[in-house]
Amino acid sequence: MERQEAVEVGNLRTDEDAYREAFERFLAGTDEQVRTQAYLRGIVERLPARRVLVDVGAGDGTTTRQLAPCFGRTVCVEPSEPMRRALTRAVPQAEVVAAPVGEARVDARADLALLSHVLYYVPRDQWAATVARVMEWVAPGGVLLILLQDPDNACMRMVRHFTGHRFDLRELADELTALPAGLVGGTGLDVVPACYRSRDLDEAVMVAGFHLSVPGGPPVPREAVEAYVRRHFSDGAGGRDGDGGYAMRHAQHALRVERGHRCGGVSQPVGR
Repeated sequence: MERQEAVEVGNLRTDEDAYREAFERFLAGTDEQVRTQAYLRGIVERLPARRVLVDVGAGDGTTTRQLAPCFGRTVCVEPSEPMRRALTRAVPQAEVVAAPVGEARVDARADLALLSHVLYYVPRDQWAATVARVMEWVAPGGVLLILLQDPDNACMRMVRHFTGHRFDLRELADELTALPAGLVGGTGLDVVPACYRSRDLDEAVMVAGFHLSVPGGPPVPREAVEAYVRRHFSDGAGGRDGDGGYAMRHAQHALRVERGHRCGGVSQPVGR
C-alpha cells in the first residue's frame, strides 16, 4: 500500500537514492572515518612490509584512498558497477576485480587485506569459508583486518530489536581456529569507538533506517523507528550528559587475522 511504503524506513536498499542520501547523512554526522583512519594508520605502521594492499568490498574507495599511498600495489575486489566507477575515480592506480569475493581471482599476496563491513552481506554459515578464501590472498606474516559493528553498541542493539539480526566477530574468531593449519597464525580483537550526532530528528530517523537496512531485514514503520530514536538516542539518554539532539554510539570491532609463516603446526589465537 502507498501509505505503508511511505512510512517504512527499514528497507532503504530498495531505493538506491534514499539509501545513498541516508549513508551520506550518516558519514557527515559521525566521527567513524576519522577514528577508523587513525586506527588503520597504526595497523599499517606495525606491518613488517607494505608491498601489497588488497581491499575486499572496497565500495567507493573512501578507505582505500587513504591506505593506497602506503603500499606499492593496490588490488580491490568490488562486484558493484556503480561502486567500481566511484572507486576508479578515487583510486585510479588500483587494480579492480569485478566479482564477488566467492568468485574473485586475485593474483596477489597482501601484506594487508581489508574486509570492512562486508560480512553483513554474507550468510553467517559462510563467514569462516569467506575468511579462509581471503586468507589465501594474504602473504605469510601479513594481516587480514575484518571490521564490523560491535554487536553490543547502541546502533546494533537497535538492529537486533527490530530485525533479530546479530553480527559478532568474536564468534568468528573462535571458528577460525578450525581452519587449515598455518593459514591463521593468530587473531586479535580491537574496539574502535565512534559516535553519530545530529540535532535534527528527521535526519536521525533516516540514519537509523540506513542501519536497519540489513539484508533480509523486515521493513520497519517510521513511527516505530522515531519512537526508538527519541527514547534511546536523545543526547543525554542513559545518564549521559549531552547538549541536545541525538547521539548514536556505534563502536566497531576490528578482528586482526595474522597469516601463519609456515604450513605446519597448530594456529593459536593471540592478543584477545
